[in-house]
Amino acid sequence: MKNSKPIYPFAAIVGQEKMKLGLILNIINPTLSGVLIRGEKGTAKSTAVRALADILPEIEVFENDPFQLAPMDEFDVYIECMHTVYGKEILGRDQVKKVKRKVRVIELPVGATEDRVVGTLDMEHALRKGEKRVEPGLLAAAHRGILYVDEVNLLDDHVVDVLLDSAAMGVNTIEREGISFSHPARFTLVGTMNPEEGELRPQLLDRFGLCINIEGIQSVEERVTIMERRVAFDQDPEGFVCQWAAESEALAKRILHAQAILPKVEAEKGLLYEISRYCLDVGVDGHRGDIIVLKTAKTLAAYEGRIRVTSEDIQTAAELALPHRIRRRPLMEIPDNIKEFRQKRMKEERQ
Repeated sequence: MKNSKPIYPFAAIVGQEKMKLGLILNIINPTLSGVLIRGEKGTAKSTAVRALADILPEIEVFENDPFQLAPMDEFDVYIECMHTVYGKEILGRDQVKKVKRKVRVIELPVGATEDRVVGTLDMEHALRKGEKRVEPGLLAAAHRGILYVDEVNLLDDHVVDVLLDSAAMGVNTIEREGISFSHPARFTLVGTMNPEEGELRPQLLDRFGLCINIEGIQSVEERVTIMERRVAFDQDPEGFVCQWAAESEALAKRILHAQAILPKVEAEKGLLYEISRYCLDVGVDGHRGDIIVLKTAKTLAAYEGRIRVTSEDIQTAAELALPHRIRRRPLMEIPDNIKEFRQKRMKEERQ
């Protein structure tokens, strides 16, 4: 199924390399628990998310399935979900039509309630007939796709908690009056925010796997390139997309290869000590930072086509996974360069 409207190519986005890398790594490995992009408006955040989804291979789904389940692996779950949502009895795979479609980007509105996000249970039906009936929420629609949350810092803290729990566990549970229903909810979580509009609580900030600070490009040449490419896309969207088709296809193949070899990637024990020293040196609380740095380093290695993690992978992973986890003093900004921050902190401690 083709998009009716061409989408600006991911490969044509100028600069913002950290942001693009953070998005790609979370597509390769959704267990990284998402990426938070902090920065001013007009820096291609939403453009990058939609563009990346557009180049990914189509996925197979059951026709008219609100849970976006995988026919090969989740047929038993599909039977239960269809009964719970529609009261339909599915007897065999041949009863169900399967279709292919693009990976979806589900956008979460700022004013979204918990029921809209999680879904609801029909208690009247449950009490009257003793059967569960569910109205699926946005987390069902986001399964096997991308959940994009603009201005995540303006959402209710409880809703953010629910999103982060589902992103970490890959499951969404709808509960009410002692009745519960669970369904798969594995998605790539992308949150964006403008720090000038308020910060996330540290406890929520820490739950995002990666955090990237971005700002408008300062290079005159690159800003001119941005204008030229945008004008070219607006004048002839199909032609512009065709110009970047080869690069888009190459990136898609690289992501698929990385997903395939990721389970084989290994890190020597000495590198684990390096990760722990990094986290201790910058003052990271808890152990989530260590684990995410290791996962990110392995994902970086897979993206580079390797099955061995290097020290350079760990340094890059630390830049993406640690800045928002640093124990900060009041009014202290999240650092952009974790390596420089580490060196500065170690120097202060020696003094």
